[in-house]
Amino acid sequence: MRRSLTRFLQAIVVLIGIGVLALLLWEPTLEGRNVGATLSQIYFNDPFLAYLYLAFVPFFIGLYKTIKALGYAGENKTASPAAVKALRSIRYCALVMAGFIVGAEIWLGVFERTTDDIAGGVAVGMLILIFCAASASVAALFERAARNVLRTSGRRSTDTN
Repeated sequence: MRRSLTRFLQAIVVLIGIGVLALLLWEPTLEGRNVGATLSQIYFNDPFLAYLYLAFVPFFIGLYKTIKALGYAGENKTASPAAVKALRSIRYCALVMAGFIVGAEIWLGVFERTTDDIAGGVAVGMLILIFCAASASVAALFERAARNVLRTSGRRSTDTN
């Protein structure tokens, strides 16, 4: 893969990370019960918000690993053990985040159902779950392909000796 293309893709991943971080920090000020609240009231009186921030830690780790995997692709090392490890980390991060989102959906269904209209939150959670499932699937596919290339190149080097 050309180095300029991988740098461009890395920049896109960084911009996605900045956008998601900005949205995570900005959205609570727009939420119904937090309108007009101070920052300390928003962030310290809502345990669900703390859980949500914790759920996005694997997302940012996955973005970092994506930048590393793109760096390996730019160096034509897509079938290296380091690239396979980065792809495996991306897959695990997507699965962990999906687990957090399922937990948040359960929280909304059990605790918030009677006090708030949860349809919007559930819809956003489902979209994030679809994104996590797609990310985990693509990372697993690329990981399997890179591992197969490593195995085949390992057999070729032992066959020639």
